[in-house]
Amino acid sequence: MKNTTLNDVTSCLSGYDPDALPVRHAQRIINDFITPVSAIEQVALRSALDRVLAADIVSPISVPAHDNSAMDGYALRGADLSESSATTLKVIATVYAGRPSEIVPQSGECVRIMTGGVMPEGCDSVIPQEHVAAIGESGITINPGTIRTGDNRRFAGEDLMAGSAALVKGKIIRPADLGLIASLGIAEVPVMRRLRVAFFSTGDELRSIGEPLAAGCVYDSNRYTLFGMLTRLGCDIVDMGIVRDDPEALEQALRSACENVDAVITSGGVSVGAADYTKQIMAELGDVTFWKIGMRPGRPLAFGRISSNGKSAFLFGLPGNPVAVMVSFYFFARAALLRMMGADAPQLLLKVRSAGALRKKPGRTEYQRGVLSINEDGEQQVSITGSQGSGILRSMSEANCMVVLHDEQGNVDIGDMVDVILFEGLI
Repeated sequence: MKNTTLNDVTSCLSGYDPDALPVRHAQRIINDFITPVSAIEQVALRSALDRVLAADIVSPISVPAHDNSAMDGYALRGADLSESSATTLKVIATVYAGRPSEIVPQSGECVRIMTGGVMPEGCDSVIPQEHVAAIGESGITINPGTIRTGDNRRFAGEDLMAGSAALVKGKIIRPADLGLIASLGIAEVPVMRRLRVAFFSTGDELRSIGEPLAAGCVYDSNRYTLFGMLTRLGCDIVDMGIVRDDPEALEQALRSACENVDAVITSGGVSVGAADYTKQIMAELGDVTFWKIGMRPGRPLAFGRISSNGKSAFLFGLPGNPVAVMVSFYFFARAALLRMMGADAPQLLLKVRSAGALRKKPGRTEYQRGVLSINEDGEQQVSITGSQGSGILRSMSEANCMVVLHDEQGNVDIGDMVDVILFEGLI
């Protein structure tokens, strides 16, 4: 790993204040400090789905390999078409897909051709069968203006030219990419190795599913949302359960994690009211900083790199409230993990009209749970899912997007445009 320290990164920011850090500054610091993994695996094509491409896929062939027909119809010479009267052409052969013909039509001749059939030498246009004015025993008639020269002809290399990059390094391989790679005859793909990520929750008040719920205790939901988000990212995950509020137990958990994984995610223990030993242990194990970020929900956040026995891992200390955990993960940890994977996956914002008025104070970024829908006029609109308390996980479940209200924004009126990030874009 590189030797850059967090102090090196934060020193490049003017007015850096860990107790009042804007979202964009925290995101920049994390991005500049993170180091991508370097190990590469060669996997079978079907196993490459959702993996990160480790090198450009260079096409060994042109796709398509030959000029071919985009339609079932008749291949002809555009020069034979009359602009003022009907054109009659003699049909001299039939060309099927996958069965090229050596026949060369002369002036006044054409061939019947199927979709994908290789264009005969000299032919540059195809008229779809349904557009032919008349079909006789030995010829066809085409009315003037029915097609133009070059219509319905696919050129060799129109999709890809041999030697060009079909897919570039850093792309997350999706179903269409599998098909594209298969069309090139490539059976194995180089991908970045999967990230190993450990996570655990802290707090004596937490109980696991199946345990009796004593007074003052709550079931631990954070490990399940983290499990879902990390699984969607394609990480190999290590669920370390609940770590009790005990310095020795916390240190042991952190050491064990960073000796075996690339990144460690904790929930709880980084807020102002948390026990001092949590921050102390995290700081003693490595280069860790603690922020109060200008955002809602999810103000407290710890970030850095911890080490034990010569092994190290990046640390993301998230807040304990259920919604704050998800928001902090989506807008800080997720991008960092993607960078570690070597993925090129920018976060996409949509501009959508707000269906209602939103109260907002300038000076901090707010992430509000929203429902994107289509109004009576067929336009996209977004509405808020009710109370935005950081402990109300049900409202996160009801939402399909996050409304992002930036630092400088104030109140939003009905009909104002706001930035929206779809949850489906975060998987």
